[in-house]
Amino acid sequence: MALVHAILTVLVEQPCSGYDLRKRFEGSVGFFWKTSFQQIYRELTKLEEQGLLQAEEIQQESRPDKKIYSVTQAGQQYLSKWITQPSEVSPSKDDLLVKLFAGYLVPQETILAELAHHRQQHLQQLAQYEAIAQNFFQHPDRLSTKRRFHYMTLRHGIRYEQEWLNWCDEAMQFLGTQSPADPLGDV
Repeated sequence: MALVHAILTVLVEQPCSGYDLRKRFEGSVGFFWKTSFQQIYRELTKLEEQGLLQAEEIQQESRPDKKIYSVTQAGQQYLSKWITQPSEVSPSKDDLLVKLFAGYLVPQETILAELAHHRQQHLQQLAQYEAIAQNFFQHPDRLSTKRRFHYMTLRHGIRYEQEWLNWCDEAMQFLGTQSPADPLGDV
């Protein structure tokens, strides 16, 4: 997936300015696709040049003019075509897993502290997802088709965080007990 797809996905929901796009991004696809403000603005310009977006300039009195971006018919077709193509499993890029793989090089407490730190972050993310579910998806069986897709994306986030916490607890328990074999050996 490219940033273009994430931006089109947000803008197909509702036209908005680059600033508002960033805010909406953070509250939706930003949970699973990270980007910077600068990257969003660069991509908006490219998408407009390619005819996938159109911008309406809005004059403001005490502020610089702003552009409201909306997805063109070509942009919607581009996004729809991308959705119909099979996706490959994305490789995990996780600093913690690399640290854990070589964790035997540092005192055990260091890795356990890092795991505890990550566990706390995932616990906070789970709480945020559960709050979204409580505030916006109390009756999943009554959701519109569009909202059902949003809900299933949220459910993935909830289940991901729950499984991460389960794994983290397992790792902390397993690594917290020293093996009777050579601590640095291959046994």
